[in-house]
Amino acid sequence: MTELITSANAFINGYVWGWPMIVLLVGTGLLLTIVTGGLQFRYLGFALREVLGKINQKSTAAGEVSPFQAVATALASTVGVGNIAGVATAISIGGPGALFWLWVSGVLGMCTKFAEIVIALHYREPDATGQMRGGAMYVLRKGLGVPWLGTIFAGLVAVAAFGIGNMVQANSVAASLQASFGVDPATTGLLLAALTAAVILGGIKRIGQFTEYLVPFMALFYLAGGLFILVRFASELPEALMLVMTSAFEGSAAMGGFAGSTVMLAMRYGIARGLFSNEAGLGSAPLVHAAARTDHPVRQGLYGIFEVFVDTILVCTTSGLVILVTGVWSDGSTGAELAGRAFSVGLPGTWGNIVVTTSLVLFAYSTVIGWSYYGETAIVYLFGPRAALPYKIAWLLFIFLGAIGSLHLVWDVADTLNGLMAVPNLIAVLGSIGLLRRLIREFFSTPR
Repeated sequence: MTELITSANAFINGYVWGWPMIVLLVGTGLLLTIVTGGLQFRYLGFALREVLGKINQKSTAAGEVSPFQAVATALASTVGVGNIAGVATAISIGGPGALFWLWVSGVLGMCTKFAEIVIALHYREPDATGQMRGGAMYVLRKGLGVPWLGTIFAGLVAVAAFGIGNMVQANSVAASLQASFGVDPATTGLLLAALTAAVILGGIKRIGQFTEYLVPFMALFYLAGGLFILVRFASELPEALMLVMTSAFEGSAAMGGFAGSTVMLAMRYGIARGLFSNEAGLGSAPLVHAAARTDHPVRQGLYGIFEVFVDTILVCTTSGLVILVTGVWSDGSTGAELAGRAFSVGLPGTWGNIVVTTSLVLFAYSTVIGWSYYGETAIVYLFGPRAALPYKIAWLLFIFLGAIGSLHLVWDVADTLNGLMAVPNLIAVLGSIGLLRRLIREFFSTPR
């Protein structure tokens, strides 16, 4: 039975994270960009001012966390191992051109993330305890009249969270600490579970209070290390950027094979890793944005543009360019190992290892925190608020199991379910385009 499930999951996963899903997600982002008149370009500056200029602004609107705490929690979930190891894998397999296609996924993903947040905020509602909840399941039930599809989405989130948001991250932390400092994975698992419990058992308010400090610190720490390397290797930067552009359309000779095949590899891995990192279209971020105190859905949607900008354009780009300017991208390494080599070459002494290891641990830990709330929201939708505490306890147990490397089949199946989240979510988004356009006109009809 186990072999049958493994084979079936591998077959489905090939489609879920392969070309069909890439085309669906990119196509949706392109359609939304056209429908909104390139809103992510026209209002990027506005979005940055909205977020950075109102970090400490208080609001009396309904909700549990401030708008910035919501985006910090969403960023905690999206800025993860994929921003380091995922980008490195994309470049090692798809060549430098993968970075260009990662940018494409980010630009289009800004509009997708904006749209799904706006629609989720419009249909959010308080649960039995009065806490604001929202997401694609509410859109499908209240807006499109297909509650059964909303139930499927919630079920996918509740289970998929244990993969991408829990076991994968815990395993990455354990492996990184064992390789760098010789820490036993079981010790890491227990410590990580304890630290997570201290945050998530306090609910979304404590999660928001924690992530609004953790996320800026970890992002700036990693970006500072990357910026130091890019300044140090500034003379190599123009050539690296040229390599990205030429490889995106002409292929990379170092990859072997004919040009067409390497261009397709660059496109596939760049877009796929970008989408995996920023999660635009999966419907995850709206689950926490729905808890924000805001006066209009579009205002919170702008935070989604900022979210993808930070995740893909800043953090992922830093990872990619550091790998290219240091010249290690074609040495045969991949994943976190390749990123570690790049930072070790670029930073003096042991600082490279310190920056990568610390960032991997913090990125993974923040993802565990953020995704716990996603899963909690889904389980509350399915079974009511009393299901939240048992779910959190199970969450802590799976952190330990992920750290010691157990239940790989659960991990793999959850990864597939994570990709499948996109299908009902995109149905919710595409079925609400008329509403989206009306809300955009409503918000911007008044001078801002």
